[in-house]
Amino acid sequence: MIGIVDYGMGNLFSVSKALKRLSAEYFISADENKLLQADALILPGVGSFRDAMERLPADTIKEFAASGKPLLGICLGMQLLFEKSEENGLTEGLGLLPGLVHRFPGKSRNGQPYKVPHMGWNRLEFVEETPLFKNLSEDYVYFVHSYYVNADNSDVLLAKTDYHEQVSAIVGRGNILGMQFHPEKSSRLGMALLDNFLKIVEERKAVRR
Repeated sequence: MIGIVDYGMGNLFSVSKALKRLSAEYFISADENKLLQADALILPGVGSFRDAMERLPADTIKEFAASGKPLLGICLGMQLLFEKSEENGLTEGLGLLPGLVHRFPGKSRNGQPYKVPHMGWNRLEFVEETPLFKNLSEDYVYFVHSYYVNADNSDVLLAKTDYHEQVSAIVGRGNILGMQFHPEKSSRLGMALLDNFLKIVEERKAVRR
């Protein structure tokens, strides 16, 4: 059973609809005890990093992560997995992955302005082999964000894209995974990535039995 964390700032409908399309069993809850019993958690997110950290059951998320069961952060939910964000002043994150969340500067290195937020379809470039990419090819996915993580020099970068800066599109280490884009809105590749995540969950679940 997949638990979707409800802390008042996630796009719960689109994530749950995608899981339903994949015939996955799921629940949406803010109940910390119930969340800890899930086989995996999805941490969605829309809005401000600081507001999210104030509302998020951070200790519960950290306890779940320590259990070794899969945890997937989506969009803001991915950013929350990192140590800190520059949004609305430096704010502590969950610290499950190393790195800092930066705001797109809005000007390229040669001084040309560009649009922030980054909104639209960008092609993924796979960086590391992972079960998440099994039988998949690089393709386009849908982004909506004003902040990004550059994890190029880190062991957590799995896939990247470019929007005037290098953007960490998929990150992961151990049981912790994150996607900066919205897989549930990213057509074929997005749904395939979610499906592979569900397969990882089932494999981990079988090992625990």
